[in-house]
Amino acid sequence: MDRSFITGLVHSPGFVRIVVFLGVMGPGLITGLADDDAAGIATYSLAGSQFGYAMLWTFIPMTIALSVIQEMGVRMGIVTGKGLAALIREKAGVRMTFFIMMALLAANFGTTLAEFAGISASASILGIPIFISMPLSVLFLMWLVIKGSYKSVERVFLFASVLYLSYIVSGFLAHPDWKAAAISTVVPQISFTRAYLLMLIGLVGTTISPWMQFYIQSSVAEKEVPSARLGYSRLDAVSGSIVSNLVAWFIVVACAATIFTNGIQVNDVVDVSKALVPLAGNYASILFAVGFLNASLFAASILPLTTSYAVCGGLGLERGVSKTLREAPVFFGLYAGTIILSALIISLPNVPLLSILFISQVFLGILLPFVLIYVLLIINDKNVMGEHVNTRSYNYIAWATVIITIGLSTALIITQFL
Repeated sequence: MDRSFITGLVHSPGFVRIVVFLGVMGPGLITGLADDDAAGIATYSLAGSQFGYAMLWTFIPMTIALSVIQEMGVRMGIVTGKGLAALIREKAGVRMTFFIMMALLAANFGTTLAEFAGISASASILGIPIFISMPLSVLFLMWLVIKGSYKSVERVFLFASVLYLSYIVSGFLAHPDWKAAAISTVVPQISFTRAYLLMLIGLVGTTISPWMQFYIQSSVAEKEVPSARLGYSRLDAVSGSIVSNLVAWFIVVACAATIFTNGIQVNDVVDVSKALVPLAGNYASILFAVGFLNASLFAASILPLTTSYAVCGGLGLERGVSKTLREAPVFFGLYAGTIILSALIISLPNVPLLSILFISQVFLGILLPFVLIYVLLIINDKNVMGEHVNTRSYNYIAWATVIITIGLSTALIITQFL
């Protein structure tokens, strides 16, 4: 190949933009896919297994909502260079920040327990007993963050993101009715039955969670993305939201094409993986289990990290993966303590996991309005954001998104109690 052609290609504006985007990419994609965690995958699997293609239409509005909220987090992180917890402390004071941090700590801990339950379940599908899967998971997650730097941790997270492709492959192996899936994606099929409405609330509730805003903003701030690269980071946030919901869409499609079509009753992800064997082949079942293990491990690292970022940011303590243990003892102590305690609890017999998850979901539901409202108050403060405040039209979209999300989150709490 002509050397001058290669030189011209490398120096072309399009190629340079791609290189710059790849350098900035990470926080948005990682946060988006981490939301496809154990609880999320269980919800998407049951949505496809119980309602077929009927709920695919929800992914378009959910993607728009997630993109709007994640973009604001990225913008605040780059413009201010601070995490969300630090900005809330400056805006609301120490008392309100302490309340939010404690609620986030409790909610994230309950959700982290669910991730370790997911690790245990997916490992058992693959033939790995709990007395092996738990210690190995703890050692890996401790080594990853405590011994790593931000760049090395991000590389591992991005590799884990690639493994989510297993769900897309599973979707193709299920041989779905693509025409029916496409129509259901753009034409809403709404039912007012109790089961349908509960699943609808569950889908939205698992897509947007308070921890995401804390993680993406802290991640961008620690990465020290310059304001000149803001446009690329916004693209990363939107891309992460799209990819996250695309993976979820394929999970619903795979279960709809196999389990729902054949009228098989399932109650959890283990049932789903086993049911795929005679319907879509052993490879589809293994890919589904591997994807579930990867998603659970991924989120089991992200959630404790979010807790450490938020609590230390809110209290003004040193934080960051690139810090040493001596520089940020509370940051790493919270991370390690959450992981070790979660693994120990899940390893105990007869753990009341449903009760723990119930309480954590209630905390998340209570916390979400506070977080989203403060996000909008901060991002519209010219003293903080300067020229990067929301435009009027963007505020209409953002406030509408926040109000709908809060309404559905409140409905989720009510249904949990009922």
